[in-house]
Amino acid sequence: MGGVDKVKRQHDQGRLTVRERIDKLIDKGSFHEIGAVSGIGEYDAHGELKHTTPANCVFGRARIDGRTAVVVGDDFTVRGGSADASISAKPLMAEEMAHDFRLPIVRIIEGSGGGGSVKTIETKGAANLPGGIGGTRWYRFTLENLSRVPVVALGLGSVAGLGAARLAASHYSIMTKNSAMFVAGPPVVKRLGQDLSKQDLGGADIQTRAGAVDHAVETEEEAFACARRFLSYLPSSVHELPPTLPCTDDPERSEEALMKAVPRSRRQVYKMRPIIEAVVDKGSFFEVAPNFGRPVIVGLARLEGRAVMVLASDPFHYGGSWTSDACQKVVRWVDFAETFHLPVVYLMDCPGFMIGLDAEKSATIRHGVRAMAAVNQTTVPWCTVIVRNAFGVAGVVHQPADRFSIRYAWPSAYWGSLPLEGGIEAAYRADIDAAEDPAAKQKEIEDRLNKLRSPFRSAEKFWVEEIIVPRKTRSLLCEFARLAEPLRTVGPPTGMTTRP
Repeated sequence: MGGVDKVKRQHDQGRLTVRERIDKLIDKGSFHEIGAVSGIGEYDAHGELKHTTPANCVFGRARIDGRTAVVVGDDFTVRGGSADASISAKPLMAEEMAHDFRLPIVRIIEGSGGGGSVKTIETKGAANLPGGIGGTRWYRFTLENLSRVPVVALGLGSVAGLGAARLAASHYSIMTKNSAMFVAGPPVVKRLGQDLSKQDLGGADIQTRAGAVDHAVETEEEAFACARRFLSYLPSSVHELPPTLPCTDDPERSEEALMKAVPRSRRQVYKMRPIIEAVVDKGSFFEVAPNFGRPVIVGLARLEGRAVMVLASDPFHYGGSWTSDACQKVVRWVDFAETFHLPVVYLMDCPGFMIGLDAEKSATIRHGVRAMAAVNQTTVPWCTVIVRNAFGVAGVVHQPADRFSIRYAWPSAYWGSLPLEGGIEAAYRADIDAAEDPAAKQKEIEDRLNKLRSPFRSAEKFWVEEIIVPRKTRSLLCEFARLAEPLRTVGPPTGMTTRP
């Protein structure tokens, strides 16, 4: 590696070395390293080796929970992981191996991730042209793997430039809370007049709220555990199906708490995550990107051992209204479910798109119709449970268009073109203004319309197929997973690319 002093410095800063990280990520003793002796050698006049600078990329094959994967990591003890000490063929070969052998790939990233340094100009004797000879091949495989194999990236230190791109070009990215990620670090940004620390510029709170990184954890060991768990729900490639695990949780388990999970008052919020935990296999819900697009909860879970993608509304954030970032979150993870053949369960409480000046400035409706397109393009089985609200254009996006999907509603469900609140004042303004008691008149109209809005009226006209007792939700979702199992198909989805 970079020498005893550099290894000590890594440990003194609370970080593991790349080989220690690999050992903690993988099944014990399963790492088969490739290119272990690669580096930059210096020779004397007689051709004898004087000194070697090891390549600052370590990669190979390993088993993670019994399944083979490619693991590639940056060695920060050698020139801070920069291009000065890199052997460009190594990270490229890692991506090629994952691509051609249809294996998941885990990237352990620190520093610039094999990217540039201004010292490279002097050490190489020329300035590097981005994407020059051979460079575009590396980018091709790095991005093409997103539509082929599961890609996990861990940011474990200061990650900049190319390293930041490699971290973002993944299906699931994790960083430790004492790490930072940025396109360019504080010394470069300072030239713009922004004198910021690493954390102020690209700390975990900033990057997870922006959606550039999916999750932040306290320790590197937690990051490795998250990576392993994420992969456990997925096939090794799009040419396989997600694994089904043995299940000891009764699929007919009835949760009495669900009968009171939604308050009778529609103005009162409630917690959606306990509902998710109650209906999926116990302990199987694995949430992703919790700090981004917070009106929508996304995660992986199991139903009777079968892997599914869960979408759910969170009424604690804008009442569950779809903001522009919530729409982007839906696009990304619906694409992900389609790519890896995961049936979708949607627990819905969406009063529509977010409204107001900020919503218009962030082009919410444009992101919203992209979310609609993503949902409509899916071919995986889909089951929706309308827990409470379903309104407006965003309400339309609760199931794919023009194909059958299973849809249930709880008795607390409530839907329409727009909520009564606000709509009554617009539609019945003349009647309300003419009344002796305008407030009483408005209440009378609201009560009358609420009776017509009952989900049972919609069920009479077959606008919703089935109103269910909430305690039976798990049983019906497990049945959906059983019905969906033979419908899943292998192979890359047509016309879709999973976005990073």
